[in-house]
Amino acid sequence: MTDKKASTDYPIHDLLAERWSPYGFADRPVAQTDLRSLFEAARWAASSYNEQPWSFLVATREDPEEFARLLSCLVDGNQGWAKAAPVLALGVVSLRFSRNNKENRAAVHDLGLAAGNLVVEATARGLCVHQMIGCGKVFWHYPARRARAFQYWSHWPLSWSATRFIIPAAWS
Repeated sequence: MTDKKASTDYPIHDLLAERWSPYGFADRPVAQTDLRSLFEAARWAASSYNEQPWSFLVATREDPEEFARLLSCLVDGNQGWAKAAPVLALGVVSLRFSRNNKENRAAVHDLGLAAGNLVVEATARGLCVHQMIGCGKVFWHYPARRARAFQYWSHWPLSWSATRFIIPAAWS
């Protein structure tokens, strides 16, 4: 957990009050077991007809080529600080139900619930997540997804507690 805590108008759970979105990240990898637990928490989010229409593209700095590819999907303004995170993730939703190919108008809402679960689990583990939009370049970097009815909604740099972080010079 961090030493930052929201000043709330009414009492809320500490995990919610301690969640925050840093622009700087500790230079420390996130263990695969922690990552798997974050996405397991996301998997247990409620969804319309239990469709779970979300997927996540994930890259760590341990795989520089894939990390660079996912980082390049961000708008330029976010690349400067997000590149310091040890993990990047991209939330993706299918806009059609798999069972009948009809429009799933709840898909983006469902991704939001999954993201909420992921963020709470990350906070419980002392990790920070900075959610952002601005993924306009994704289709060029992940063409296999282009042909299907997917939308790319949110990038998430993930890192250890920002109590030990370095803010990029551009943000200080």
